[in-house]
Amino acid sequence: MRMQKFSRPGVILLATVVAIITSVVVANATQSITTPNAAFISYSLVANASSAPITPATNRSVLVMGCCTTTAPLDVGVGQVSLLHIPSYYIQWVGVESYNGSPSTITSGANSTAGTHIVYIDFSHVVAIQVASADTILIHNIGNSTKSGNVTLVW
Repeated sequence: MRMQKFSRPGVILLATVVAIITSVVVANATQSITTPNAAFISYSLVANASSAPITPATNRSVLVMGCCTTTAPLDVGVGQVSLLHIPSYYIQWVGVESYNGSPSTITSGANSTAGTHIVYIDFSHVVAIQVASADTILIHNIGNSTKSGNVTLVW
């Protein structure tokens, strides 16, 4: 059998076409990965006290995870929501309340009214993240003893 050879310019042209197609495919396949931002807030709140207001990032989804680490009485718990802060308008959220002996429930809403419940973060459902204003949230302890823990915001 006789094999036909390509001319040198034909081989160079074919190699150029393959290189261009490969470059286009690789350029379209790249993914931009950014390091997330985070804010970590520790709290220790006496009975019926609130934290300072916390301003979530604006116009983007924010994961808000909170926990209570108080072990006496046993109030350890965790709750989380995905939150959207629309500046000067409202805060919207959806997530899961802390376990309290029965199946956890979904929490969701959109509000700008101070005191509006967002999510419980302890077993007894006395430590909650609440709306503080159209632009801020806070941690509130309605219990009759000091509660401690932390809240993390990731965006």
